[in-house]
Amino acid sequence: MYTLHIGNKNYSSWSLRPWVLMRELNIAFEEKLVPFQEGSSFESFRAFSPTGKVPCLLDGGTVVWESLAITEYLAERHESVWPADPQARAWARCASTEMHAGFTALREQCTMNCGLRVRLDDLPEEVERDIARLIELWAEGRRRFGGPFLAGRSFTAADAFFAPVAFRVQTYDLPLDEDARSYVTRLLALPSMHEWYAEALAEPWRDSAHETFVKGTILQDHRVAHGRSS
Repeated sequence: MYTLHIGNKNYSSWSLRPWVLMRELNIAFEEKLVPFQEGSSFESFRAFSPTGKVPCLLDGGTVVWESLAITEYLAERHESVWPADPQARAWARCASTEMHAGFTALREQCTMNCGLRVRLDDLPEEVERDIARLIELWAEGRRRFGGPFLAGRSFTAADAFFAPVAFRVQTYDLPLDEDARSYVTRLLALPSMHEWYAEALAEPWRDSAHETFVKGTILQDHRVAHGRSS
């Protein structure tokens, strides 16, 4: 069985991608959550990951790091990871890679913190461009391949790569058109997303670096009371 090492569910958008993909596709795995450490998590994560980062997948003696590499490794063994249609598959890979490498302004301005509700005090132009591109990209995929997911009727890796954005939309109430918001609603309604969210809220850990990254006015905090620091 696969073993997937992840970080805190409240913060770790990179961990969410392979986790939600495997959950939605019923790919069995053992989860090992290692909380972020104050200062640096490098040494604790190096125990299982060559880069000292999460996520990291273990399959027997094979170690696979980086969410995109994990996705491709799984795709070699599970046909449902990418769409069967060649055009949809090519588009899904492009969209996933764009998310993996891009949308930097959005990710930096709106870091993932599932339990919070935040009013942004400012929406920089570069973030507005990222949001506009999201709306355009999601509309293109659902129009071309019939929806309701990005590359057709079924959830695939393309949707997994944008799952963290759905939580960001929920946290920061990002401005989306009706079609994009309906897609976010669909992602948030997935059983795996409900599971991740509930477990994120229940985490007792707080990491000061991730908390400091939050930009804007915190309106609500739905997490359990802070029990102990990581």
